[in-house]
Amino acid sequence: MLLPATVLAGTARAADAAQTEVTVSPIDLDGPAVTTVTVTVRNTAPKRLRDVRVSFSGPVGWVVEPEERAVKGGIGPNGHATVTFELLVPAPSSGFQLLNFTATVLYEGGDGLTRATVTRTERRGEPLPTLAAAYNNVGITDESNTSPGDFDGGGNSFSAQKLADVGLSPGASVTALGADLTWPDSPPGTKDNVSSGGQAISLSGSGSKLVFLGSGVGNNAVGTARVFYTDGTSSTGSFGFPNWSFQNVTDHGATQIAASNGRNRQDGYGNAGVTYSVFAHSVPLDAGKTVDLVVLPGQGGIHIFTMAIAG
Repeated sequence: MLLPATVLAGTARAADAAQTEVTVSPIDLDGPAVTTVTVTVRNTAPKRLRDVRVSFSGPVGWVVEPEERAVKGGIGPNGHATVTFELLVPAPSSGFQLLNFTATVLYEGGDGLTRATVTRTERRGEPLPTLAAAYNNVGITDESNTSPGDFDGGGNSFSAQKLADVGLSPGASVTALGADLTWPDSPPGTKDNVSSGGQAISLSGSGSKLVFLGSGVGNNAVGTARVFYTDGTSSTGSFGFPNWSFQNVTDHGATQIAASNGRNRQDGYGNAGVTYSVFAHSVPLDAGKTVDLVVLPGQGGIHIFTMAIAG
């Protein structure tokens, strides 16, 4: 079975002005099995490509045979050649994967650039149906029962009472950066946010940007999200949140949307007079395209409570 694929660079040129194009065929990922991958090299330069050698590689640990193939006789102007590789596809692991496959062509003549490379990214597995399905952290607790909380890795958490005082009660509507969002409808002391680690989340809609509400743990809670669209293309955008306290509230380009008083510790409510904040940030979306899924950054210091598309 041929699974959904996204070609991030399905046809590549060696440089902006280059004439050598490389294309990788779709890859059947229904393992365990051996599948054939075809790499096409096209020469649109006025000179012949000589001593053409093509290599192909997959994810770490995947076996490719052979490691390299030569194109006998080279490739004339406006001509093309195809070579094939055998790829040992392992059985799928659980969860969603983005798998990168790279073809590299070394040559003489042609456009004179000596190298062209293309990377094809395939999707395998299913994304989680909602952000809530990815919740893996307890960030909000009741002041009468603070022990389940561990937002920051030190056993501390937001106070549900103090968040409610600033409009963030379970299921509350929040408007931020042009998006209408819903605060997690999770009982205090249960999982209510995602410590970001590359989770893939289904999301449908179109608009100008994808807005995240969350807060940071540590001072470097910055990463890149990748948005996939229903037409198979994707885009990326970087965003970050300041530390929930003890950092400038505008760091990483974030916008503070709520500031609660104090926090819950393992021994109860404390740190009154110190502000603990929730922030908004966004990544741009491609105009006119419909979002299919979002892959969160691989940075655990980014904690996300909710997200939505702004029109």
